[in-house]
Amino acid sequence: MALDPIKKNNLIIISIAALLIVALSVAVFYFVNKAKEKDKEMAEVVEMMNFDKQQVEKEFSDMTMEFDGYTSNIQNDSLIQLLQNEKTKVQQLLDELRVTKSTNAVRIAQLRKELVTVRKVMIQYVNQIDSLNSANKVLKTENVEVHRKYQAASENAQQLAKEKESLNQVVTRASIMEVTNISMSLLNNKGKKTNWSSQTANLQFNFTIAKNITAQPGEKTVYLRITRPDDDVLTKSPNNTFPFENQNIAYSASKSIEYTGDAVNDVLYWKVGEILPKGTYRAEFFIDGNRVGSFKFVFEK
Repeated sequence: MALDPIKKNNLIIISIAALLIVALSVAVFYFVNKAKEKDKEMAEVVEMMNFDKQQVEKEFSDMTMEFDGYTSNIQNDSLIQLLQNEKTKVQQLLDELRVTKSTNAVRIAQLRKELVTVRKVMIQYVNQIDSLNSANKVLKTENVEVHRKYQAASENAQQLAKEKESLNQVVTRASIMEVTNISMSLLNNKGKKTNWSSQTANLQFNFTIAKNITAQPGEKTVYLRITRPDDDVLTKSPNNTFPFENQNIAYSASKSIEYTGDAVNDVLYWKVGEILPKGTYRAEFFIDGNRVGSFKFVFEK
């Protein structure tokens, strides 16, 4: 049975439309998959760009820390200033990098190139730092050696000074004169010895200046200082004083002698012009500002 021409045309149209729908569906499916692949590839590219940017940022940050490490270990102000200038430049580039989009590959590449340039400059400065550090180590070593020699010389000089001072003290002590063989006699008004204090007109002090070849020869003044039991000094005048241990003290009698270094026997007198109380008296001898002898005696009668 033959188809109606109209129905036949409709069937052809439907068949063609179905084919077109199928073809269109396949095309849409194909282009959708291609778009997804492109998006995926783009996402991977963007991720790689982000990673690359992060790496460049890390390189900048690491270099900033390197600058901090070098500037903290050197003392040269000029070199510190040069490093600080480069550090400032790195910080400016880092700030620009942080605001640059990851997709701006051209600018990121330029920034990385500038970073390489700065690194080369920094290497030159580092080499200068190493040279300075090496020179400083040599200088420190030399300074330590010089200090050691100076310390040794100083200690040696101090030791020599102490030995000299000790020797001077020995010589000074050896040069101090000494009065020995001291004795005292009571004399009446006729110059005769007596045992009665009430009859005493003069006190006679006999003494010997010992031999001393280290003492300075020449005219010497011998001072006699008589102290009563109440510690008052017997003296004829308040002006009768002599220097002793940074002060002037009273004396009872004095005498000038010519000393040659040999032993000298001599005598000093005290004319009694007051009532002498009973008790223990002390007689001291002084020469050249030194106490050179002492002696105690007692009035009992």
